[in-house]
Amino acid sequence: MSAEKIHPQVRIGHVHLKVADLERALKFYCGVLGFELQQKFGTQAAFVSAGGYHHHIGLNTWESKGGSSPAPGTTGLYHVAILYPNRAELADAVRRMLAAGVELDGVADHGVSEAIYLRDPDGNGVELYRDRPEAEWSRSASGELAMFSRELDLAALLKE
Repeated sequence: MSAEKIHPQVRIGHVHLKVADLERALKFYCGVLGFELQQKFGTQAAFVSAGGYHHHIGLNTWESKGGSSPAPGTTGLYHVAILYPNRAELADAVRRMLAAGVELDGVADHGVSEAIYLRDPDGNGVELYRDRPEAEWSRSASGELAMFSRELDLAALLKE
């Protein structure tokens, strides 16, 4: 792989999710996670964000109204990852999920981050995570990034 490297300030700006029921999706993304509705296009689409940005997540029923969740073993989006600014905010998000009765698929310490995995009402994978400061990232003896997946101490996180 000898392709020219992408500019280091390029970021993933937003994600669009196909949902079966727009109002149900809004109840989850706005009502539980706390995103703010920025704009709604009738009963077919909505754009939500944190902090007034035009949209971090687009939700639409253009090709999926009343549809079913993607079948396991098929290609598509594995998960959308929502980055929290610090551990206390991540803990708050987890408390929201638990209070709403959302089942967690898993929790992981990746050395570079702490992550909580779950599914939205349409079965889309959602990761709630926070990055550790780069100085704390796990590295090999030669200094290369050495990520891993270990069980995250959820009880300790919730004490934040």
